[in-house]
Order: sequence, then C-alpha cells, then structure tokens
Amino acid sequence: MTAAFSLENIPQEVLEHIALFSATETVTGPPSGLLPLLSCCRSIYRSLSSASNPHLYARIFEHKFDIGAAIRRLGTQITVATVLSAELQKRCIYLKRIRAKLDSSRGHLDSAGSPDILSEVLWLAYLMMLENDGKNERQLREYARMEAWLWEYWFSDNGASLTAQMIRQDSWPPDNEINSLAMWLFWFLLKPDQYKRGDDFGMVTTVLKLTALAANRYEICWPDWAHFVPPPQTSDSTAISHFSEIQRLTPPPLATPAILAYLTFAIQLSIPVRGAAPKFPYSPPTGPSLMQSREWEPDWQRCINLGQSPYGGEFSGAYMPGSIEGVWEGFFTYTEFTAYAALLSGGPPPILHKSLVAQHRQTWKLREYRLVPPSDADSYPDNTRPLSSGDPLRAYFPLGTHIRESSSAIEVREPGRQDALRYLRWAPFDSDEISNREIQRLQDIIILGEVSQFDFFFSNITFQGHSAWGQFNLIGRIRPCDGFISLSKEYLAGDRGKWLYRGFLVGNVNGNLAGRWRDTLSPSHVSGYEGCFVMSRRR
Repeated sequence: MTAAFSLENIPQEVLEHIALFSATETVTGPPSGLLPLLSCCRSIYRSLSSASNPHLYARIFEHKFDIGAAIRRLGTQITVATVLSAELQKRCIYLKRIRAKLDSSRGHLDSAGSPDILSEVLWLAYLMMLENDGKNERQLREYARMEAWLWEYWFSDNGASLTAQMIRQDSWPPDNEINSLAMWLFWFLLKPDQYKRGDDFGMVTTVLKLTALAANRYEICWPDWAHFVPPPQTSDSTAISHFSEIQRLTPPPLATPAILAYLTFAIQLSIPVRGAAPKFPYSPPTGPSLMQSREWEPDWQRCINLGQSPYGGEFSGAYMPGSIEGVWEGFFTYTEFTAYAALLSGGPPPILHKSLVAQHRQTWKLREYRLVPPSDADSYPDNTRPLSSGDPLRAYFPLGTHIRESSSAIEVREPGRQDALRYLRWAPFDSDEISNREIQRLQDIIILGEVSQFDFFFSNITFQGHSAWGQFNLIGRIRPCDGFISLSKEYLAGDRGKWLYRGFLVGNVNGNLAGRWRDTLSPSHVSGYEGCFVMSRRR
C-alpha cells in the first residue's frame, strides 16, 4: 500500500491536523513543512490547497503571526478565513524577499524595476512591528534577518536608501517615505550592543548624526509644526493593502527615530579617553518595548491621521491621555553655534559631521491637565470651548494668556474671553475607558512642569563635567491631529532666554519622549538654531 493511497483514506479532520502540525512545527518562516504533504497526490492537494481550504491557512497564520492588534484596530472582519489566508501568502513572499535581500541593493532594485515592491515590503514590516506581540518580531529577526537587510539598505555602498552614495558626494541622504519607514524599522530592531567599533561603525554614526541633527533638512513633524490646527492640504498618503483592506497611511518623518538611534549610540557606545563615564540616574534610551502591541496604538493612529486631510482639531487616539504625566529623565544636545549657522546658510554635510556636540542632563516633572465638556452637553458653551490657537513659538498659547494652578486643576484666562477655562488634572482610567470615552470628549490638553538640569560635554568619545545651569519651567500643549507635543521652556534665573521643545511620545507606557528644541528668536517660518532631546520615564 503506497503512502499516498494511505493518506487518501484518512478522514479530512485528521488530515488537517496533520497538515497544521507540519506547517507550524517551527514558528518562524513560511509553512514549508506542508509542501511534502501537498505533493503526495492530487486529491490531497485539492483537500489542503489554499483555494479549497482557506480555514487551514487562517489557522496557520494565527500560529505564526500576531493578530490581536489588527483585530482591535481594523475590526473582526479581518478574521475571515480567506483574508487571513491571503495575508499569510503575502507575508511569506515578502519575508522571503527580505531574507534574500532582494530590495536593499540599488542594483537589483533598478534592474527589477520594483520601487513599488520596496515600498510594500517596508510598509508590511513597519505595520508588523506596530502589531507585534512577540511573533511578528521573531519572523522579522529570526527568519527574514531584517537587521542585516536594514544594514545593507542604509550603510552599504549600493544600498537602496542611496545614503552612503550621497554622503560620499557631500550631499544629504534622501528624505522620503521609504527612508522614513526604514529608519523607524532600524530603531524598532536596534540592539546597540551588537554594533562594534570599526570601519562600518563610522558610516552608522555619520548617517544617524546627519539625519538627527540637521533640523533644516529633516523636519520633525508633518504637517507644518507652526499650525496647531493644520489647514486643509493635499495629503501625501499611500494606499496600503493590509488584511485585504485599503488603508490611506502616511508614516511619521524619519527625524524622531534617527534622534533616538543616534543618542542611543552616543551614550551607550561612547568610551571616555580617561576616567569613568558619567553615571546617569536613568536608563539611556534603548530599543522600545516591542512585546506589547498596545504600546503602539497612538503610533498606528498617527499614521491614519496623517494620511487624511483636513485634519481637524479633535483628538482621535494619536496621543493617549495621561501618557505624559509623571517624572521624566534624559538630556538634550547642541552643536557649535558657528557650525550650525554655516549649516543654515547652505553648508554641506561635513560641516555638521565634524562639529562638536554637547549634552546636558535634565529631569522633567510634568503635570497634565485636560479640558472635557459635560457628557450631556448638546453644544459646548464658551467656558468649555478650548483655548484658541496661539503663537507656535510659545507652544501655541495666545499672547496674554494667564494660568493659575491649584492642586487638581488650572484656571486659564484668555484675552478677549469673558469666562475662564477650567482644566482638570489628569485622573487615570483603564485603557478601554480612555479609548471609548475620554478621547472622544477631550477638547484640549495643557502640560505644566519644572525642570532641573546638569551639564556634561562630549566630542566623539570624551565627557567633561560643567556647572549646573539651574531650574526652569515648562508649559505646553498637544496638537490633536497627530499628538505633536510643544513645550515652552523658560529659566527661572539668569538671562538664558526662552526655548521651544517639540516632539512625540514614541510608544506609550514604556515610551520615550523625543524630538528637537529650537530658539524662539527666529520666526517660525524659517529654520532656527536647533538641537535634539530625548527623555525616558523615571522607573
């Protein structure tokens, strides 16, 4: 009796169990263990093929990939067997391309004529990381070897990012959608202890330094930060097929992950020439907590919001209320003023690459206040309508705004308005209540805080202690459409002026607050003197 004839007599349910076991014996990679079974005979192939038995492939998908976040965000309709079966086939094809490095080499990309494929591959990997609860990351790391793919993409002479070629020609790395996605993936998968000093390490630090510090070349946000409620404009979004549904998405710019990656390398891989490295009272920013997809709910919603216009002034999940409340520790950096002035005048990348960089530690104690109208209000009266949009160089506060803080609320008085606004101190709710109730009714968020700061200096690999700069206050607002955070910083003593901190909370509970600061003397429509910063929640 042949093996094929014996298998033909096995009941369908038992045959499917055998097929599922063969396909999922290993978690990572395509279900290659299923191929010998499908090759036995035509009747078995007909019983187990994806066309005739999509339920089998839907079960295989659930064994190999995370699906919880996608159901939360897209709905239960994506669990239809035919949808999951099609998604499994697509992911296996694209993961194989990553593993074979088919799209990270410029030569192959040109000869194959596949820029659209490259975009689809990067979007798939990016969305997998936003939906990761453990399985997706393993597929990208262990099977697809995404880290090696990204290394070739960014730092190889023939990398499809064109970065290495442009830098060697004293030109700037391209700032486009695929590079934004690739920089986010580089940050998501970053393990700095895997990188050793050597010839290639110089290109890594050069790429990250240029994209992190060149604020006049790589915008920290899109749409323009100068608008609290951005005007209607053409949305440069991409139509992405995700679980067989078309989504209009736009990735956040590459500046934020570049800042996180650059400062991770600057702190963790810097070795002082003599003496011990300074002892930081916080853990330096490292790769985000990838094992909890709920960390990335705001980042997913930000992609959705950026992909549509008009943007509106309503909160819709790009920022999770209460996320910034608490104590944060981190640092900011700045470059030599003369070098940065030359950069703003059109100087080439070597000016920034060769410039010295200073860093200063700081601790932020932030309090979050929100304006929420009564739940039974049919229309919002004047004293619950949010604060008007003001000067972007003053964190969007109208000129002449007065704020008085009590233990559980603030009273905000805006010029030309009869009644004061009452913003309540954030009180935590569980995540479901936040999503379904608070975000829908939320009208505005104001942040107040104080800062203490200490001074260190580094140039490539040296640290030197300096005197403390003292204390200053922070006051800011959060832009509803994308969760963009603006904080105005003013020193309490001395003549150190006012500064504006702008950035995003990357992740949620375990996230990092990262972005750029800038001077407030330069008009908002021109590039000013800027540096970058990163803060982590105190544990």
